[in-house]
Amino acid sequence: MSIPQSGGGLIEHFDDLAGLMESGNKPRSDWRIGTEHEKFGWLEGSHAPLPYAGERSISALFEGLEARFGWTPVREGDNVIGLTRNGANISLEPGGQFELSGGMMANLHQTAAELRSHLEEVAAIADPMGVRFMGIGAAPEWRHDQMPVMPKGRYRLMTDYMGRVGTHGTQMMYRTCTVQVNLDYASEADMVKKLRVALALQPVATALFASSPFFDGKPNGHRSWRSRIWRGLDDSRTGMLPFAFEGDFGFQAYVDWVLDVPMYFVYRDGKYINALGQSFRDFLKGELPALPGEKPTLSDWADHMTTVFPEARVKKYIEMRGADCGDEAHINALPAFWVGLMYDQGALDAAWDLVKDLDAQTREGLRVAASVSALKAEVQGVKLADLARAAVELSHAGLAARGLGEERYLAPLAVAVESGQVQADRWLQLYETEWGHDLTPIYRAASL
Repeated sequence: MSIPQSGGGLIEHFDDLAGLMESGNKPRSDWRIGTEHEKFGWLEGSHAPLPYAGERSISALFEGLEARFGWTPVREGDNVIGLTRNGANISLEPGGQFELSGGMMANLHQTAAELRSHLEEVAAIADPMGVRFMGIGAAPEWRHDQMPVMPKGRYRLMTDYMGRVGTHGTQMMYRTCTVQVNLDYASEADMVKKLRVALALQPVATALFASSPFFDGKPNGHRSWRSRIWRGLDDSRTGMLPFAFEGDFGFQAYVDWVLDVPMYFVYRDGKYINALGQSFRDFLKGELPALPGEKPTLSDWADHMTTVFPEARVKKYIEMRGADCGDEAHINALPAFWVGLMYDQGALDAAWDLVKDLDAQTREGLRVAASVSALKAEVQGVKLADLARAAVELSHAGLAARGLGEERYLAPLAVAVESGQVQADRWLQLYETEWGHDLTPIYRAASL
């Protein structure tokens, strides 16, 4: 979940809204890679989720990282809710999921080195406390009432609202983990092509990275329960954005959609003000019930943009949001997959040719089928295994064209398309055989 945004001053003109995205336009030489991943902390001995406070806790981990590795605390009221250092942030998801939002890197080797350093630092503090972390898309056993609640005002508001819309919102907040990559665009046209490719291929990412076949202590009938959860969250702010494939789509069309998404909050003076269900269009007119007579800033708009959750999201860059978290190799493979497709023009053009004839019904069908069956999914004659193989090959070619030797980070995906099995398939097989329907081994199997 995003921290309060710094978008700028008072919105002077309606065009300023699209202008925020337009300000993200960058020449190819300035394109960077920003990777984020979430992971669950758990206590050795009990396998209980890591609490916020106590001797073995998130707070203790934050204190250790600050003292030993020079991280600077981020506070909300009296509570430390995150850490920052050199352009990277460590933050907390609602249920205590520990998130690294990495710095903007020039290549995948730097991304991998950043991840390795982070995991080593966390282990240096966590291991002596008897705390471990696992990379998995959904909590395999913990019930909702077992999850800790982080002391963040934004999450209190969202929890209440999620309980009134959709069916799975609080599951998403408290019991899922993802990995995503944030990538740049050169222009509005470049954004449009990248977003369309990103949306159309998110089902491939969901399948390749599926790692959440267990929930509430048993198999859930899906390879990616995390993806299933997103389909039952809030239709007004999630999904595959079929309008993005219409001929006149651009920055303004995306703005129009975000404006119609109900608000969650307004951030003022370190506090989140309840604006649940209210309209940003009313805010622009100075008619927001939560702040009557006050008009929004670009920071307010940037905040509101973080409360939409489509499968690929535009801010001043594009976020790829379709994947479960996994082990270190899979965390590195996610940015590799998308950088290979997006940062080489030949690969991007070929990727568009691969998906341009898929209609909205097929794209949505693949999204659903990927969560259930991963690479075994098929919709209207489109086999996800074939689409994944072609996409991985194009990504490999795109990385090779960069000439940096980054192709090796695709290794887990190459294994998946060759075998037809993803992490969820392997864990289900172990559950039925060696594990004897006991999920205790999953904590070690998924450890980071």
